[in-house]
This record gives sequence, structure tokens and C-alpha cells, in this order.
Amino acid sequence: MTRIVYVNGRYLPYGQAAVHVEDRGFQFADAVYEVCEVKNGSLIDEKRHITRLQRSLAELMIPAPAGAWTIGHIMRQCIARNRVRNGVVYLQVTRGEAARDFSFPGADVAPTLVCLARSNNPGKTEALAAAGIAVKTMPESRWARCDIKTVMLLPACLAKEAAKASGAREAWFVDADGNVTEGASSNAWIVTKAGALVTRPLGPELLPGVTRATLLDLLARENLSLQERPFSVAEAKDAREAFNTSASATVMPVVMIDETSVGDGKPGPLTLRLRSSFHQVAAVSGR
Repeated sequence: MTRIVYVNGRYLPYGQAAVHVEDRGFQFADAVYEVCEVKNGSLIDEKRHITRLQRSLAELMIPAPAGAWTIGHIMRQCIARNRVRNGVVYLQVTRGEAARDFSFPGADVAPTLVCLARSNNPGKTEALAAAGIAVKTMPESRWARCDIKTVMLLPACLAKEAAKASGAREAWFVDADGNVTEGASSNAWIVTKAGALVTRPLGPELLPGVTRATLLDLLARENLSLQERPFSVAEAKDAREAFNTSASATVMPVVMIDETSVGDGKPGPLTLRLRSSFHQVAAVSGR
């Protein structure tokens, strides 16, 4: 349970943490965010998350609320104050509070910075990984700049709700050409019959996932075959293995796409190997 939340320079009890009613993040989704894994009390891939945050801010012309060192310090303070051993840190930056107007406010408006940390149950995530999850494919319905990690997540919420209603855990968005872009909150991967790992190359239609980038480091270390290219839903259903990557679940096996079992319907050996080895290459930042 979250106990303490950082809001604009103050660490507040959860029930007292709030932002202004005319904050642009609330009224326009004019905000960006990051979710960083916490493992054994330490931040995972902190530098990559902060670098991506800085890029998202620059793309939307939102002033950075603080430097990288300060943001890292705030995240670690939230971990400590909430006594999080394993879980996530959520960080959000909005353009700030101003009278409602579509035009950006003046330079005198300071950005809003919010940070909270929350524990999770590692055993529950491991149980999911041991069984594997199902995904549901959905037509792409998001805006054209999915490479920016904004809080504009209503299409993802609708997709996840539809997936949940069908008994799936995640949704995969599919473009007009029938190719998978990414998951609603993850990057999508397959393993071909020949053993090559395939994931879509970076571009405006998908988020440059931090876990994705770290997994690429692992693949290079293990000298595994990688193809960064689009893949179709049909190819995914015919793949030997499939999985998602995200900060909250690292490498999560996918065993069913729509109503089709992937491989033998069980988490694949390569996927499980990558999951077990992931934190050997991930950067760890102590308190």
C-alpha cells in the first residue's frame, strides 16, 4: 500500500496528495510518465528511464522539473518512505496548472512533478510467468506518436478491458497492414520456428521500451539471433514462442493469441531463459 507521495517538493500522506483542478495533466493529458521496477529495494535501469523521461518532455516542450540526480533521489526517497522492497515507482510530469486553454501557458508556469512507490507480490508475477498469459489482438486506435510516453492512455485502457472481458491478460495492437505494433502496456516479441527473436523496430508507432532495450543487451551478450522487423498476427500465432517485455513484468511468456495456442501452449524455454537472466544485465541503482 502506498503511504507517502511526492508532489511538487513535498512528501505527503497518500490521502492528502493532490494536484490543482486545472492541472493540464488532468484536463488535457498534457503529461508524461515513467514506471521503474524496484527489485530488492533498488531501482532497475534508472538511467534509461530518466533518459526516456527527458526525451518525452523535450518532444512535448515541457520544461524538465529537475535534473536527473534530483529525480533519482526523489524516486529513492519514495521507495524508502513507502518501505518498498519489490514493486514499482511511478513518476509523472505535467505542464503544470493554468487557466484552461488549448494553447500552452507561459514560461512562468512550473511543471507538476508527482512520484509514488508501490509494492507488488513477486510470487504472483512468477506464477503468471510460469503459466504464461493470453493476449487479444485489437485494431490500432492510438495517436501517431506512441514513441512519447504520455498519460494519454484511454485507448490502452479500452483495449485492456476488452482483453480482460475475453479472458486475456494483455492486448496487442495491430496496424492497417496486419502487423503487431506493441502491447497496450508492453513491447511484443516472437520466436520463429528457426529460433530467431523478432520484435518491431523502433518508430513513432511504438514506445522505446526500457526493458526492451535491456533485453537487446542480453541478446547481444548471449549471441542470439535477432530480427528487428514487423511481424503479422498470423506469423505470431504460428511462432514457436511469444512474450511481452515491460518494467512491471520484465519478460512475460505469451501462450495464447486470441484463441490460438502459441507453440505447445506453454511458456517456451528460450523465453524462460531470458526471463531468468534479465537482471544479470539490467542496471541496478541502490539507495
